[in-house]
Amino acid sequence: MKKGLLTLGFVLCCSLPAEAVVNAPVLKWQYGGCYSSWCETGWYSSPAVADLDGDGTMEIVASAYSIVALQGETGALLWRVDSGKDRSSPAGYSHRTWPGIWITDVDGDKSLDIITAHSGGYVSVYNNQGYFKPGWPQRPTSNELRGLVVSDVDRDGTAEIVVTGATYSRTNTWVFEHNGFLRAGWPQLGNDSGSAYGVFNDNAWVADLNNDGQEEIVVPSDVTTLCAYQPNGVQLPASPIYGDKKWGGVGTWESLSTELRGWGQCNGVRSESYRTNFAHGASVIVDVDGDRKKEVVVTGNMYNCQVGHPPGKYTSLFIFNADRSRFNKGDWNWELAPIDTGAPLSESYGEIENCQPNPVVVDLDGDRKKEILFASYDGKMHAYWLDKTEHDNWPYSVYKSYEGFYRFASEPVVADLDRDGCSEVIFTSWVQKTTVGTRLGKLHVLDCRGNVLHEQNLPLPKSASRHENGALPAPTIANIDADADYELVINTINSGFIAYDLPGSAGARIQWQSGRNRGGEFERIVSVAPMTYLLLQ
Repeated sequence: MKKGLLTLGFVLCCSLPAEAVVNAPVLKWQYGGCYSSWCETGWYSSPAVADLDGDGTMEIVASAYSIVALQGETGALLWRVDSGKDRSSPAGYSHRTWPGIWITDVDGDKSLDIITAHSGGYVSVYNNQGYFKPGWPQRPTSNELRGLVVSDVDRDGTAEIVVTGATYSRTNTWVFEHNGFLRAGWPQLGNDSGSAYGVFNDNAWVADLNNDGQEEIVVPSDVTTLCAYQPNGVQLPASPIYGDKKWGGVGTWESLSTELRGWGQCNGVRSESYRTNFAHGASVIVDVDGDRKKEVVVTGNMYNCQVGHPPGKYTSLFIFNADRSRFNKGDWNWELAPIDTGAPLSESYGEIENCQPNPVVVDLDGDRKKEILFASYDGKMHAYWLDKTEHDNWPYSVYKSYEGFYRFASEPVVADLDRDGCSEVIFTSWVQKTTVGTRLGKLHVLDCRGNVLHEQNLPLPKSASRHENGALPAPTIANIDADADYELVINTINSGFIAYDLPGSAGARIQWQSGRNRGGEFERIVSVAPMTYLLLQ
């Protein structure tokens, strides 16, 4: 992911408290970006936080449909624009926002830019005041853009903008230069090097996968394959064990022997019929074991090809090497990935909004090896170690049968709030839809062992006509005010954007900051005074 500069509080050193305590979050403000009696419906887009104008105070840029800039301290509205428009445009229609907001300097002019993508196919780059940069917006498709990544893929000092779409065709990925020009070699997939279809979640990840000094782009989509591209759009070759295929030419089966053969009989026999669909299968490029070699961690939906997809059987979890072979090193053999991670409660978005199993890959317990967290359709937050097992009290179920309705969890953020070496896992939940009464999602804080530290209801909907609330995307953890503690900023379904104080979190080690991280794999030192920090990859 993109290395970039943001402004938050930071500390050069700090001493551990005599007794580590994680205090309960405290609601700071609510209904940010709402109108007088209602709020736009929030989807899967995590907010972004930065000091946009360099005045030492933090702003929040977030989007449900329209794009809003909010004052960090109070949540007060600074400006609003319709998606696909800027502040010079007349008010009009706004399109839904699925991927998180990005804030970074795309063109090297030492000023922060705001990057967004929406349904209707609009992708935009704004300056820090909400006006279009030259060459923007672009509209590569009329279908919804579900994925957005901003990164300097060719390491030339300016960023590229990668968008993926729910296109219902194999052409699903575009790479734009910072000035709005489509990069040579794109869009993809544009040849017969693999199979691809629509991308229905924020699935793509960008990083230097094979240590060649450039960044590769991994794109799972609504098929059984995941494509992996060089910056010029040429697809990466897979391991010779798959013949002469590219990444996108290798179907993903539960059985490795069936995968190596290249086809299954789809006759109902598990080894011949269980394969993975990646419509909502998000990827992460990361060094899981500390050997300075990157792997691809990806989730999918395992299904029976005799029956078709959906329904899914369970959320599948894979680790692939840079050549697409399955990770197998020492005691960690992922040639057979974890199976039966939990049957879905429901896959009907008419009943409850879709669960997005975005993997979060961090060192939870301080052993310098990565663990993999993801929310699943079984109503649980999972945490897998490299030995393919869940330790301690993982998984944790947000679904409680006694409540009488389903509940799903968001992608988490991860931070060692009390600096005790055991990281906290922070996420939200949402509830099954209803037309009577009121059902509320929660804010959940767990320790690295899956123990509940705090749980509390999210605010009530602003509109009396809405009967449920919750939050679909990951929170964003950042310092949004003048004190030394961190806060959480959350895009809710029916109460707009909200913020919580995290008392006593000054000096916390942030490991996963926001939805799909939007900073890459990083560690950071924090402090009591506002300064600029560098995201380290």
